[in-house]
Amino acid sequence: MSLIKKRLSILLLISCISHTFGQTKNTGKVIENDNGHPLSDVQIIHQDSKDTLISNANGTFKFSKAGLYQFNKKGYYSKVFELEHGSNYIVQLRINPSELNEVVITANHIPKKLKKATATITIIPLKDLERGNDINIASVLNRTPGVFMQSGALNTNRITIRGIGSRNLFGTAKIRAYFKDIPLTTGSGETTIEDFELNTISRLEIVKGATSSIYGAGLGGTIHLTPKGAAFNQSQVNSNIAIGSFGLLKSTVSVDHGSSSNSFKVVYSNTHSDGYRENNTYDRKTVTVHTNHYLNAKNDLSFLAGYVDLKAFIPSSINEDTYLNTPKSAAFTWKQAQGFEDSKRGIFGLSWDHQYSSKTRHITSIFSSFYNAYEPRPFNILKENIWAIGIRSRVLGHSKLFNETFKWTFGGEFFRDIYTYKTFGNLYRDFPSGTGSVKGDQLSDFKERRQYYNLFFETTYEASKNIILTAGINLNQTSYRLNDRFPVSLTNPDQSGTFKFKTIPSPKLGVSYLISENIGLYSNVSHGFSPLALNEVLLPDGQINTNLKPETGWNFEIGTRGSLVKNRLQYNFSVYRLDIKNLLVSRRTAQDQFIGINAGSTQHDGLEASVNYKWLQKESITLVSFVNYTRNDFKFKTFVDGDNDFSGNALTGVPSDVFNTGIDIQSSFGIYGHINFQHVSDMPITDSNSLYSDSYNVTNLKMGYKTYLNKKLNMNFFLGINNIFDKSYASQILINASGFNGNAPRYYYPGNPVNYYTGININYKL
Repeated sequence: MSLIKKRLSILLLISCISHTFGQTKNTGKVIENDNGHPLSDVQIIHQDSKDTLISNANGTFKFSKAGLYQFNKKGYYSKVFELEHGSNYIVQLRINPSELNEVVITANHIPKKLKKATATITIIPLKDLERGNDINIASVLNRTPGVFMQSGALNTNRITIRGIGSRNLFGTAKIRAYFKDIPLTTGSGETTIEDFELNTISRLEIVKGATSSIYGAGLGGTIHLTPKGAAFNQSQVNSNIAIGSFGLLKSTVSVDHGSSSNSFKVVYSNTHSDGYRENNTYDRKTVTVHTNHYLNAKNDLSFLAGYVDLKAFIPSSINEDTYLNTPKSAAFTWKQAQGFEDSKRGIFGLSWDHQYSSKTRHITSIFSSFYNAYEPRPFNILKENIWAIGIRSRVLGHSKLFNETFKWTFGGEFFRDIYTYKTFGNLYRDFPSGTGSVKGDQLSDFKERRQYYNLFFETTYEASKNIILTAGINLNQTSYRLNDRFPVSLTNPDQSGTFKFKTIPSPKLGVSYLISENIGLYSNVSHGFSPLALNEVLLPDGQINTNLKPETGWNFEIGTRGSLVKNRLQYNFSVYRLDIKNLLVSRRTAQDQFIGINAGSTQHDGLEASVNYKWLQKESITLVSFVNYTRNDFKFKTFVDGDNDFSGNALTGVPSDVFNTGIDIQSSFGIYGHINFQHVSDMPITDSNSLYSDSYNVTNLKMGYKTYLNKKLNMNFFLGINNIFDKSYASQILINASGFNGNAPRYYYPGNPVNYYTGININYKL
């Protein structure tokens, strides 16, 4: 009897769900192919009768006639789609890279066309992601004005935006990143995006400067990674294999399945490289799953999961003599210890988009992540684990104010992670050469609980057809709690304690003015901050330095974006000033120990420009060139570190000039090619500015041939050459490096010499 009751209960539940989320017939929704954002004001024209429908603010529409319809929206490729009676359809439109200013951006809380944005935002579409190889994201980011990524190895990178993060010694800090709605930034402000498979990303949106404080901590900006999704009403298998220099072997397989309202995408990749240098082997396996479910006209669900299994050996930085004479060498101690990073990380997120009415929408995402790593280093062996959970929820609405459109959003984000880490002695010196690292006695045992919450509110008011006003504020509260679980002794004081920041308000004001349909001006004033990491507030005696303050700054910028010459020329230009106070300096007290001090302030003045021009736009061939330029004038306004006064010096670790130019060619007969030239000026390595790295030029080339064997099967053959002219350069520098035991400081990570890759991509539609 109980079994019958259970079955009846299940049937009743299914019936309720079907009633609640039942599909509405003869309806549809137009969304963007990349991020699933609903597209309004799409023209939907019946091919025979020429009857025209328009999608509403939520992207939805109703139709009465079956048949072929053409979907048109400026900034997106047109699409012909067949609609039949009795169904609900999801229609996806792909962005047109030659009309990016018309594309809807979602990096802001309130989606809007890029040309109406009040901040400097760069869209990197899929076409640009495919310009180079799919091994390292550095070449992609370095074509973006204001963004600079140094890459010492595939697993050793540092990203800076407008100079923020340049003083972080290892990895990326003070910049936030999201994979869809899932934070890729830890509770201490460190960000890693390079571990994730580039083939799973459909586009990037980069918000520059402190205006990104709408996402909380992150003085430099925010990087949004939009995952690829499967097409609806279509199934396909895609396979890619590439080989190249330094033992490169990479394979990728993706499987897509889409019905009328559900889509599933699974991507697996396996990457191996022996590396250019000693102790430089790299192995990475990834699995990414992304699904979308349109339950009805008012409810959408999406699920995203990613898993990365990485083992990468670490050659580390080398001194000047080794860099100039034997750049393939690893640092001596890292080679002897055979130091490496062995990590596993995963992210999981579930998003629900609910339409309360035609004017109100609610988006909620819950997410979790984990990170487990084992890293033998010459000075010790680190074992660490991170587990994080969080939720991000916001309500969006629009109404009329004085007969003009008034949009608003409010919401919050809560994030908490638990970080446990232990160190052990490394006994490799006590064993024969070639043995590698040997685990010794335990040296420390810590557990950190880190959490923050953001509360935000933002409004956009279209004061007229051409004037858009934006105002917003973010409130952030961050706290740390440390539990020192190692036995207390004279040499190991108890470092347990709690550190809590005051609530930090970060306001912003912005205005956008459309001079014409294709040219706009914008300006904004905004505030941002970056929190202290817990290891920066710990003093050598185990006490917490409660006098430290987080870095804060104000961003002032003005810019223009638009298109000219019948949309053949697109440009973006901006100038800004970013003033930072409470400059945090990491002072090294031992090989693996740093303390933080507030040592002054910096002034970041900069110019960013990009121009794209279509020289040829014919059915048989397209020829496009681009030029991107960044001018950085970053100074220490006041900077006193002990007895040293570095006030007035150039900011360490940032080039003053970065220049990119290139040509893209596409033909109707399948041949395509890209060539990219990059110039990076010299940059100060030390705060005293007594040592600079050399400037360098790097040229990369990629060409290929695409062919359609039939309607279902197509192939893409490609060949790429990086650093064509075999230039020697430092692809990453370690600022203010210290020499230990009489050894010379190790400032340099040598870049790869000329290298190639080649491969084939096969796509089969089921």
